[in-house]
Amino acid sequence: MRNLLLVLLVAITASCSKNTPEPGTPSGMYFPPASGVWETTSPEALGWNTSAISALEDFLSNTNTRAFILLQNGRIVMEKYYGTTATGAPFTASSNWYWASAGKTATALLTGIARDEGHLALTDKTSRYLGNGWTSLSAAQEDRIQIIHQLTMTTGLNDATAEQDCTNPPCLQYKADAGTRWAYHNAPYTLLDKVIANATGQSFQAYFNKSLADKIGMQGLWVKVDYNNVLYSTPRSMARFGLLMLNRGDWDGKTVLAGKDYFNQMTNTSQNLNLSYGYLTWLNGKASSMYPGLQAVFPIPIAGKAPADMYAAMGKNGQLINVVPSKNLVFIRMGDNPDVSLVPVTYQNDIWERLNAIIR
Repeated sequence: MRNLLLVLLVAITASCSKNTPEPGTPSGMYFPPASGVWETTSPEALGWNTSAISALEDFLSNTNTRAFILLQNGRIVMEKYYGTTATGAPFTASSNWYWASAGKTATALLTGIARDEGHLALTDKTSRYLGNGWTSLSAAQEDRIQIIHQLTMTTGLNDATAEQDCTNPPCLQYKADAGTRWAYHNAPYTLLDKVIANATGQSFQAYFNKSLADKIGMQGLWVKVDYNNVLYSTPRSMARFGLLMLNRGDWDGKTVLAGKDYFNQMTNTSQNLNLSYGYLTWLNGKASSMYPGLQAVFPIPIAGKAPADMYAAMGKNGQLINVVPSKNLVFIRMGDNPDVSLVPVTYQNDIWERLNAIIR
């Protein structure tokens, strides 16, 4: 099965461009106001191949997409809505949808803000904020786990327990020393929310609103779903976050994330185990990659048809934020599962195959 997956991934990621991201906020960048009209531009004005747009739109429609927004220099080039909400109403710009694990990248940025404000350090022991015994590990094993390990998926906790999302101490079992094993594990990530809340003395939602969402005109509600804490928002709010990421934590002259060193670490390889992973953020253009639920290392980038400098927030059922600094481009996709796979790892590449036919 793994050999078959490797062959498939190699086949669809055969080509990979080598663009290099430029530092700083690009000139001519537009930021939408908190309310009112979001400026648009047309594919024709950009000199794009408009004859290829229908193929992308058909693909999105046929793969259970609910929302797709494409930004160029902050302006909307494409904005499409499909299908219905859970209540059967048409899905529109005002509809809310879950981010799933794409919300991890928002949590990573919020962690950086908390660090900038002096609430925590990445090398702090997690137990400083969760208390001793937050896992079932020995005291020595637990003491090795730091915030940095939660950000990089290297806590060493066992990701193959009966309830992988469970955040109770009996579910958090030893597999390896912190920092020595990469595994996509929701539970220690979810506990970052409690770390941030305890470090700042505010609820996670309140700190998210004050320190991030309100500053960029973003609407978003974190909802407890079983053990997980899931972000819900409108598609345009997701696009606002993508635009903030494109501009390295700055928004229309305002600083949201002051520590650009942190942003650089967040959007570059964070450990030597999975080269395609930063701080809760996926990275394209790397020599190898690992995927949720697998310990195999594949000698390919996450999306070979996308620009090499692309970084992404990726969630279950194809919740996507793709940011491309070399093209000043962001796209978001919300929707149901586009195929029958457990994790639609090839779907992002499929979108880029069609986007490449449009963008010139």
